Amino acid sequence: MSAVERKKGIFQRFLDGIEKAGNKLPHPVTLFAILAVLVVVISSVVASFGISVEDPANPGETIAVKNLLSGEGISYIFTSMVDNFIGFAPLGVVLATMLGIGICERSGLISAGLRGFVLSIPNRLITAGLVFAAVMSSVASDAGYVVLPPLGAVIYAALGRHPLAGLATAFAGVSGGFSANLLLSATDPMLGELTMQAAATVDPVYAEQMNNAMNYWFIIVSTILITIVGTIVSEKVVEPRLGTYKGDYTGELERLTPIEKKGMLYAGIAFAVSAALISLLVVPEWGPMRGTGDQPIVVSPFMDSLVVIILLLFLIPGLVYGIVTKNIKSDKDVAKQMTDTMASMGMFIVLAFTAGQFVAYFSESNLGLFLGILGGEMLTSLNLDGIPVVIGFILITAFINLFVGSASAKWAMMAPVFVPIMMQIGYSPELAQATYRVADSATNIITPLMTYFAIVIAFAQKYDKNMGIGTLISVMLPFSIWFLISWSLLLIVWIFTGLPLGPNAPIYMP
Repeated sequence: MSAVERKKGIFQRFLDGIEKAGNKLPHPVTLFAILAVLVVVISSVVASFGISVEDPANPGETIAVKNLLSGEGISYIFTSMVDNFIGFAPLGVVLATMLGIGICERSGLISAGLRGFVLSIPNRLITAGLVFAAVMSSVASDAGYVVLPPLGAVIYAALGRHPLAGLATAFAGVSGGFSANLLLSATDPMLGELTMQAAATVDPVYAEQMNNAMNYWFIIVSTILITIVGTIVSEKVVEPRLGTYKGDYTGELERLTPIEKKGMLYAGIAFAVSAALISLLVVPEWGPMRGTGDQPIVVSPFMDSLVVIILLLFLIPGLVYGIVTKNIKSDKDVAKQMTDTMASMGMFIVLAFTAGQFVAYFSESNLGLFLGILGGEMLTSLNLDGIPVVIGFILITAFINLFVGSASAKWAMMAPVFVPIMMQIGYSPELAQATYRVADSATNIITPLMTYFAIVIAFAQKYDKNMGIGTLISVMLPFSIWFLISWSLLLIVWIFTGLPLGPNAPIYMP
């Protein structure tokens, strides 16, 4: 057996091990139910020892774990269950934003916009344009997974390039750059609400001043970084490795029809008018949604209403496009498209029920704050603060991401523990979330348990019938490695500069 075959065998066994281990994990809904039960049991065990820690926010006072198996705790479990579900931070914001995004997607605007952008750029910039469009597709939640990879393959085939390189490049941009964007998307309030909830266990006053755009400056710069790195890796590593395409498929570009172009024009006008009208609510000094103080825009009702703003900026252009292209002919079509969007969110709603219990029990029992203080003290005693903690957090998140694909599910589990720990050693909750986003996105493209991984394999088998899990991961691995390295370096440089991560979002705790 040659060295190459031995290496391939080891790598394949490693991938098989990840797949088997991941498949043995319970469904995320079940996983959160199990975690909720474990929190109840652990709270009882820890409380029975009478252990407490000093409250760093209130010197002289201590924090003890509450026993959720006591009479009072059991009463809380039963009486709070519905409230825990309704109060699960991402539930309302995700469902609300998806109403607008759903109209934008199902009317055809998102698909037409992505196709129009990619097909309008020069051939020499096609790789960079494809990566950029794929990164930007995260504003439409998961729509990019369905539109961009097959479109990338068709474009590359039509240009005489390997279609799998186009598919891989688009997949890398969509999934690897999921937390990067020039615009705020549903991801920001989804993660932000969990971050603020976790921060409130340590410093409720600080948490009240936070906003869902807490990572906005960072994700804007990240978009440029991922576009550059993705382009270089695609053209210098992935495409040369795939070699010349020997299949018989020749791509045929599906260009925008006249009615689609007309719809895009009117949708663009609708977006511009909507954005201008919304800006009048906050930019002028008389704006009703303008705040007071030194930062009247950053700390304002406008920033507290970002979910509604995102909803409207997707809903209005989507409606206009649908009406122009006849995809929306009456209010019944609008209601149906919204209903279909909510139907696709059924799994998330069920997940929110069990995740809501886990998050609430973790907070009520004081386990999150307790572990955060202990973890902070341990890191301090080991002199593990600063960059080593950030790197460790990135590696832990990247590893967990190989087994749990849902970004919201992972952050719901990790935020109650890691946000308090980061805060105890002087880092802000905003930095904790940015660190999580880097690791989560960079390794999305190499985990077989990611929701759309199987769909991408199905797309790829159109060009290579032998394409399997191991083969796709081997193609995507260079993207994952370089995204993780370059993005981590960007975060470290950001920490050294001390620049804010977003509006009113410092690196360090004040």
